[in-house]
Amino acid sequence: MLLLSALAMALNGCQSLIDQSYQPSVSPSSNPQIVDEVQKNDPRAAMGAREHPRIVASYGGEYKDAKTERLVARIAGALTAVSENPSQSYRITILNSPAINAFALPGGYLYVTRGLLALANDASEVAAVLSHEMGHVTANHGIERQKREEAEVIASRVVAEVLSSDIAGKQALARGKLRLAAFSRQQELQADVIGVRMLGEAGYDPYAAARFLDSMAAYSRFMSVDPEADQSLDFLSSHPNSAQRIELARTHARAFGQEGSVGDKGRNYYLDGIDGLLYGDSPEEGYVRGQTFLHGGLGIRFDVPPDFHIDNKVEAVMATGPNDIAVRFDGVADNQNQSLTNYISSGWVTGLDPSTIQPITINGMEAATARASADRWDFDVTVIRNNSQIFRFLTAVPKGSGALEPTANVLRASFRRMTPAEAASLKPLRIRVVTVRPGENISTLAARMMGTDRKLDLFKLINALPTGAAVATGDRVKIIAE
Repeated sequence: MLLLSALAMALNGCQSLIDQSYQPSVSPSSNPQIVDEVQKNDPRAAMGAREHPRIVASYGGEYKDAKTERLVARIAGALTAVSENPSQSYRITILNSPAINAFALPGGYLYVTRGLLALANDASEVAAVLSHEMGHVTANHGIERQKREEAEVIASRVVAEVLSSDIAGKQALARGKLRLAAFSRQQELQADVIGVRMLGEAGYDPYAAARFLDSMAAYSRFMSVDPEADQSLDFLSSHPNSAQRIELARTHARAFGQEGSVGDKGRNYYLDGIDGLLYGDSPEEGYVRGQTFLHGGLGIRFDVPPDFHIDNKVEAVMATGPNDIAVRFDGVADNQNQSLTNYISSGWVTGLDPSTIQPITINGMEAATARASADRWDFDVTVIRNNSQIFRFLTAVPKGSGALEPTANVLRASFRRMTPAEAASLKPLRIRVVTVRPGENISTLAARMMGTDRKLDLFKLINALPTGAAVATGDRVKIIAE
């Protein structure tokens, strides 16, 4: 039941500001002002503290890197100094997720994903995002929103209690909590005004807000299977990216001066701060390389057919292909060591045809397959035992489609154990900042990109290079490499 419902969803959606040197005459305060002390007895902070662990868990945990944390703290510190509420303290968490997202919870809890930091090209763009979220906090939008959503909060608590040990329950709960990051259009526009003013007063380029909205929209189109489809990333889902809104951001920025003539972009120190930033999948969740999924920790790999797109989610690996074909892959602990034919028929698949269950062997591993049907879908179910794990493939096609068997065959034939050498050689991708050398151009730089078969497009995207743009010797650019 869990597998089928999750698959249906896939089908529908296809330290301080400054580095301070030690001075012998300076000693630590005997009564330091820490965030916990400042926020004591603040009901808004209590609300944020309650939801914080769940938000962090739903985004793969915190991303820990001292250099990147100092960078974000520097940006946030400059903004706090010009905040409409200087007494408001902030907790800023970098989330270990490749998604493009940032949001705020009541009480000054701010979140930004490493994926967003990878997309941004200078400090002013990140400042634009953070100042917008600070605007929500200073305007108390989270409190207003919570009053309208008491029923959902109660419902999500029920989910937490009923499904607390279940991945799906945690995901359902996280989705409910993340709705706490969704504001009304009026609140979004109000936060835009506050954010642009903070940008300008902090000395950053006030036009960065509009510029980064454009970058996020371009990335959303790049990631979409259908470039014309209305599919957006999490941030854009909760922060509508209309042309009118971008123009309004530019209008507010004009109060500080003409575009290109005011404010600091902070590009060089920003690039220094993100050089080496983890990009894409984290080692704990495995890697996607083109049409292949590899997991060094589990020691397994498999391929999906051509024209399929793999989405490596926290709860499962999802793959979508042409003509509404979808695949879900996950693993469960093999505690009972029961036969795989019995496991398939143990009740976790809805619409199973028991007569189709058969034991097989896949690349030396015990396995079993079966067919199932539900609503307008036909399914192939394949389970494989490897050591103390059972790995599960669920392939779905529209009822009557002839693509079911060929698709499932590709998955089965390619699923195998990785060799120790393969596992050892598997390295995560990172943002690498390079300086353009004489003779280099966009094409030669893009050729150095890893982890994508659309190297030129992604290179232009992460460097915000429009069509027809060129690079010059001495320029600093981002590439994705090991």
